[in-house]
Amino acid sequence: MKVTIIEPDIKIKQKKKRACAYARVSTDNHKQGESLENQIEYYKTMISTNPEYEFVDIFADKGLTGTTENRPEFQRMLDFCRNGEIDLIYTKSISRFARNTVIVIQIVRELKALGIEVIFEKENIRTLKGDGEVMLTILSSVAEEESRSISENIKWRFKKKFEGGKLIINTNRFLGYDKDEQGDLVINLYESMIVKRIFDEYLKGNGAFKIAKMLNSENMPTVTGTKWCESTIFTMLRNEKYKGDVIQQKTYTLDHLTKKKKINNGKMDTYYIEGNHPPIIPKEVWEQAQIEIKRHSKEKCNIKGDDKYKNRYPLTGMLFCSKCGSVLKRRIWNSKLSCRKVVWQCSNYIKNGKDSCSGFSIEDSIISNVEINKPTIIEEEFIDGKKHYSYTSK
Repeated sequence: MKVTIIEPDIKIKQKKKRACAYARVSTDNHKQGESLENQIEYYKTMISTNPEYEFVDIFADKGLTGTTENRPEFQRMLDFCRNGEIDLIYTKSISRFARNTVIVIQIVRELKALGIEVIFEKENIRTLKGDGEVMLTILSSVAEEESRSISENIKWRFKKKFEGGKLIINTNRFLGYDKDEQGDLVINLYESMIVKRIFDEYLKGNGAFKIAKMLNSENMPTVTGTKWCESTIFTMLRNEKYKGDVIQQKTYTLDHLTKKKKINNGKMDTYYIEGNHPPIIPKEVWEQAQIEIKRHSKEKCNIKGDDKYKNRYPLTGMLFCSKCGSVLKRRIWNSKLSCRKVVWQCSNYIKNGKDSCSGFSIEDSIISNVEINKPTIIEEEFIDGKKHYSYTSK
């Protein structure tokens, strides 16, 4: 008996791979921006014109480091993968994907378990191939070491600049000065008037909160375009640059992986440059402002390192506004007058004004006579023209 196999005329159509690409540049400068645009265009064309692929998307992060997972587009791509919407990912190199070896391996293994392949073009690695993970481990270790080396080189260059008295200052976040063609600080006449006014008002006895409120009411612009707040005023009052001096390396980078910055409290060298540029505030005026700041802090038991600072008052963080739910903050009204009064006031109202909360306060002498040992909402009401308060467990 002769059996002949007759193949069907209709061939099974090969399923297209759903492909995407991930691109990233680590800075926001013009050249890097062009590089990112070129990467996006290159991958879009490559995937869209390949008959074996179904184009999904291009995921691109700009101005973000590859050593952290704080990348919105990268996370969006992973969400697509976990939802079963991607089969293949193209990326330029391991360092574009991530510079932390552990992170690279973890993500690649997760994607591999989902049946998703990652192609690293520069290293010519396909993660679903047999030797893919071995090569990836070796090369990603190299990428991480390269990141550490670059970080150390940058620190060394900064150190040499500091030692040579060269400034590293961003005037975009620094009110009162611009930079000239040589990179030296020069006084911005309009902004310097605001700086002088802040010091003048503070030495007249107006607190930082009151000054901030005053400037906001006059629609006076900050250097960043945001609203004035108490902390901004204090930062300016403490800034030595306004008396013509500069302290370099006030902060430092914790490590090359997290890129997190920390306040330099003696961990690294600092560099004090005296008489570096024209002052806006005379030194004796600046020093007087520091004396006032310390005096006010002492009055409020607000001195760092003091045990009182850690838990200044028993009711701190325990009282809440019934109108908006914000915590009540302890404040002193008319501190220099005989009618001095200690109150607990809505922190939302203090910070954002009556547009955020109509406001609420209670005298310390009243609340101190109430036994409160857990978070409590305080409600104010008027009965026969007199204030009454009710207390409800939060």
